Amino acid sequence: MRHRRTLKAVVWTFLLTVAATLLVVNLGGSEKKLDEQIRREYPLHDAQYQRVLGVMLGPPIAGGNRFEALYNGDRIFPPMLEAIRGAKESITFETYIYWSGDIGRAFADALSERARAGVPVHVLLDWVGSAKVDDDFIKEMESAGVQIRRFHKPSWYDIGRMNNRTHRKLLVVDGRVGFTGGVGIAPEWTGHAQDAKHWRDSHYKVEGPVVAQMQAVFMDNWIKVSGDVLHGERYFPRLAPVGDGRAQVFSSSPSGGSESMHLMYLLSIAAATKTIDLSSAYFVPDDLTVGALVAAMRRGVRLRIITPGPIIDSKTVRAASRASWGPLLEAGAEISEYQPTMFHCKVFMVDGLLVSVGSTNFDNRSFRLNDEANLNIYDEAFAAAETVQFEADLAQSRRITFEDWKNRPLHEKAMEHLASVLSVQL
Repeated sequence: MRHRRTLKAVVWTFLLTVAATLLVVNLGGSEKKLDEQIRREYPLHDAQYQRVLGVMLGPPIAGGNRFEALYNGDRIFPPMLEAIRGAKESITFETYIYWSGDIGRAFADALSERARAGVPVHVLLDWVGSAKVDDDFIKEMESAGVQIRRFHKPSWYDIGRMNNRTHRKLLVVDGRVGFTGGVGIAPEWTGHAQDAKHWRDSHYKVEGPVVAQMQAVFMDNWIKVSGDVLHGERYFPRLAPVGDGRAQVFSSSPSGGSESMHLMYLLSIAAATKTIDLSSAYFVPDDLTVGALVAAMRRGVRLRIITPGPIIDSKTVRAASRASWGPLLEAGAEISEYQPTMFHCKVFMVDGLLVSVGSTNFDNRSFRLNDEANLNIYDEAFAAAETVQFEADLAQSRRITFEDWKNRPLHEKAMEHLASVLSVQL
């Protein structure tokens, strides 16, 4: 009997050891991470900056584009649905969150109608982010002919697949018009940020040659989950210039170029000369990024950051964020918390030229764990308009001074310290 108990204990110990090893291997990763500050060798307006981003890190910067900023659900969803309903050749749609409500129904109906009309419709949903999707929507779309795939359904032997999520938010219609930004398909994104139940967010419509880059990013994950290569003219038509805007669609993934998004931000911070404005739903910078921002301020760059206030969907993220603010505030950063509702924007602006928008948060999860995609726009007029919106959001935010931060209650400091331990997964 004693021998049987001993054998059972050995077996359980072995199984727990294997499980712990799998967890560490899958969540930790084995590749080298960026651990050195990026040297400043050129300003952001220098052609070398754009050359590096277009050659070393991503696709070339394409001219001839037109952009439109869309603020909050009442102005975001109607153009997206209008584009879907007018589709004649193809629809590709990748999103992290697709839940329920009237807006979920509207998208399901619009996508289904186009599929029944013979338009190829491809929808890629993250398994974790869209776990709460209404099953009726899925059944309706699939019965209409919509091709739906889930990204990285977890399995016991490959936990890292669940930890690697597609956080990308991409809609491309007929290969000619694209949308990206921060919104998911859920009731929280409807309305006009009028109360705590309706979030503040931004999304962007783009037309022109850069839409082909957005389509290519979608195809990257579609091939991973389906094995199907979509490459005909209905997906990649010839795109003539429609405006004067220059842009690139920049993506990253742990399966290829996992540090690219992080490096793009670090290179941009190092190239900054005058200003950095950051709207970030989840602002949990690592030590390397904090060091880069402090170095920028020391050479005279003004840094302004808007992040969520008390109304936030993750108190742990807010606590981990606040734990990192000390060096930034002491160096002169202007950090403000948005007050009216959850602030879900993801906009990074440098020197009145670069506007980077899309799915990427300013945290380790976006930089190293998720699949992300950003639209990098190089356009002074567009940057000026986005700065106006940034300052409108700033007017509804509460600034946190270094003294405020130092004098916060002891229990808050303790909670923030505990939360910061989890920052590698946030």
